Amino acid sequence: MKISGVGALGLMMVPRMAFAARNSIRSVRTGVQPGNKTRLVIETAVRPTYSLTFPDGQLIVRLPNTAVNQITPKMAGGTLINSIGFSQSGDAAQIIVNLKCLSIQKPQTMILEPNGDTEYRLVLDFAAGTGATAAKTAGTSAAANNKSTTSAPASKKYTIVIDAGHGGKDPGCIGKGGTKEKTVVLAVAKKLKTKLDAAGFKTYLTRSDDTYLKLAERASIAERRKGDLFISLHANANPSRAMKGFSIYTLSEKASDEEAKKLAESENAADKIDVDGFSDFSKDIRIALSALQQHAVAEMSEEYAASCAKVFRNSGIEAQPGAKVRHAPFAVLRSTVPGALVELGHLSNASEEKLLKSDSHQNKLVTAIVRSVKNYNFDV
Repeated sequence: MKISGVGALGLMMVPRMAFAARNSIRSVRTGVQPGNKTRLVIETAVRPTYSLTFPDGQLIVRLPNTAVNQITPKMAGGTLINSIGFSQSGDAAQIIVNLKCLSIQKPQTMILEPNGDTEYRLVLDFAAGTGATAAKTAGTSAAANNKSTTSAPASKKYTIVIDAGHGGKDPGCIGKGGTKEKTVVLAVAKKLKTKLDAAGFKTYLTRSDDTYLKLAERASIAERRKGDLFISLHANANPSRAMKGFSIYTLSEKASDEEAKKLAESENAADKIDVDGFSDFSKDIRIALSALQQHAVAEMSEEYAASCAKVFRNSGIEAQPGAKVRHAPFAVLRSTVPGALVELGHLSNASEEKLLKSDSHQNKLVTAIVRSVKNYNFDV
């Protein structure tokens, strides 16, 4: 995958703003996606609303109440885009995308929440148009497009790597009733593998028994298996016995809150059991985690995590109060495979401890995760 590259482009002259814009454009970049699709990513300070028009040979993105900044787009090679320009039309910013083809198909769109160093991102994926299938006009809003519209086709087996956290000498957190995190998450992981296999996916477990694995090794397994999605399963603990509910995390070098930071430190500490220090990742993984590659993986991970959180809520699974998706520097998520860490609930809460070790609730969790994987657009 290429999400950005080297390109030079002259910006249109933008007059000084005579209004107080609520939003502003932070960056614009292009990329190439599977299926000969072009990706356009527009990063904004606040959640954008937008409309799209399709003059011959162009795509115009209009962002109301938005100021145009003097920015240089990052242009990847091999896209359908020749150049990108900017103009200010009243209180609206316009991004004029000059295409290499006469028309394009209506873009698949999504909005990603802020993640670490990135802010809101409007993502558009599109291919060259052919005859009646080419889009000529379209109007839409952020709320109407904040989800993927394509599920995994049965004709292609996507690879899911399921990571049951902890194991062996590392029990993870332990509930008041003696329930061990490593036991709960392994049981859920095995059930999840069975369900995903039955749904037509190719799945692998990082561990299938009570084995201790270092965090970098878990990430490495996802790489070796050429995973399309990595799901790391955990159970939480909190000093407050009243705290309960699931939470979902993606990788970020900056934690979204103090609790996320402490949780990441706790999970990462597992690698320090009986070792001199935290092992360095392999050279290949370090190279793969260059800024641009990490940016692309982060966007895809955020899309999955947001969809997964929504499915959990719609399935009647209680959520931990706070952000829908949180971010923290989890070592296990450091790979080129998009993924998320799912805290299934709190073993420190007596009622939730009972739920987490029950077959019925584990099956409920598994059903929700399977639905989230089916909803994920692997081709974006």
